[in-house]
Amino acid sequence: MKNRILVTMPLAAVLAFPAFAQTSSTDTQTSTPATTQSTDTGTGKQPLQPPAREGFWGRVNPFARKTYVRRQTDPIRDRVNELDDLTANNSKAIKDTDSRAQAGIKLASDKANEADQHAVDAGNKATVAQQTAQQATSRIQTVETVVGNIDQYKASNQTEIRFKPGQTVLSKNAKDALDEMANTVKGQRGYIIEVEGFSSGKGQIAIQNSQKMAESVVRYMVLNHEIPVYRIYLVGMGNTPAPGTDADAKTKHISGGRVEISLLKNDLEQLASSASPATADQQQQPK
Repeated sequence: MKNRILVTMPLAAVLAFPAFAQTSSTDTQTSTPATTQSTDTGTGKQPLQPPAREGFWGRVNPFARKTYVRRQTDPIRDRVNELDDLTANNSKAIKDTDSRAQAGIKLASDKANEADQHAVDAGNKATVAQQTAQQATSRIQTVETVVGNIDQYKASNQTEIRFKPGQTVLSKNAKDALDEMANTVKGQRGYIIEVEGFSSGKGQIAIQNSQKMAESVVRYMVLNHEIPVYRIYLVGMGNTPAPGTDADAKTKHISGGRVEISLLKNDLEQLASSASPATADQQQQPK
């Protein structure tokens, strides 16, 4: 019996010693005051302390209980979760900052493009204004030239109609020639038509015959082509001799009768034609 008791007591002491060592280690860890550490961390909390020596077994206790293991791992799990949250918040903040930066860059680019477009529009308007000024200058110069030569008429076209002696009626060939000349002046300005009649004979009779032949020409052009009378100048020259082709030769008298029709123009038609493109350009300009 004594032998059994002696064997049992050492075995009980061996089994109770680990629990006592763990309990004493826990109490020692609990009672030991925590040293002051810096809280300058990402989570704003104190960093985890390194594990202390656990009694007789050191840092690894083969007889550790679940509550002991949970108590050691819970702070680590909490810090890992906090770190995940902090990483997610940082990623969100970075994305927000990047989005705002991209929006600011796009806004600045749009403003720059708008400014460039305004500059291009201003340049185009300046070019149009310069062209308009040049056209106005050319127009003024043309007007000055026309006004200076307003009373200067130049021969543009000339035709001659022959009459038989004592006849004042226009032939078909004469009418065709007058039609051709009248068609060239339709819708034009700045012209006059000079009609000179010549007749054979002598004295007042020749003047009257030349006047009648010239009047027949004027009458046809007014009635058939609606040429204003104020643009036609008529004169009966009688038996005035026509100048010869040779300046030194004597003038030769005509036989029968003839009428010379001369179309004279000044620069008013040129002024009207130059004004038309300028007017068209002004109508095409944007308001």
